[in-house]
Amino acid sequence: MTAFRRTLLIVLVAFGAAIAGVFIGRTVIPAPPPHPVELHDFLHNHLDLDATQHARLETMEARFAMRRRELEMQLRADNARLAGAIATEHGDGPAVRAAVDHAHTTMGELQKETLAHIFAMRSLMRADQARKFDAAVTRALTADGR
Repeated sequence: MTAFRRTLLIVLVAFGAAIAGVFIGRTVIPAPPPHPVELHDFLHNHLDLDATQHARLETMEARFAMRRRELEMQLRADNARLAGAIATEHGDGPAVRAAVDHAHTTMGELQKETLAHIFAMRSLMRADQARKFDAAVTRALTADGR
């Protein structure tokens, strides 16, 4: 086999492994929980928040947006590590399993942070607002995406 053919074969195998890694990452690893963007819209447009509630909510939203971006960047790095492990092991080896476990840890952290943010937003509300918000949270978490 010539050097060119060997190089071409390596490139094609690496490309195929990367595609497989992305496919596995998107199908095996569950999607993160729904972002509270829809809930923010609900908060701003359906709960009749007063000026103080709006101001505190804006601060919370900015803080959470930064944290969410950090975790999403970490998840992208986790997926890249998974793709590399798949390209190296070409199967369900220890590096692949470790990369999946690490990605799951990051996703769990994102879900916990999202829930903490939802509860923090809820703490700003009057009882009547909280009841409506709770119903919106339930709808967001149980929607089937159709």
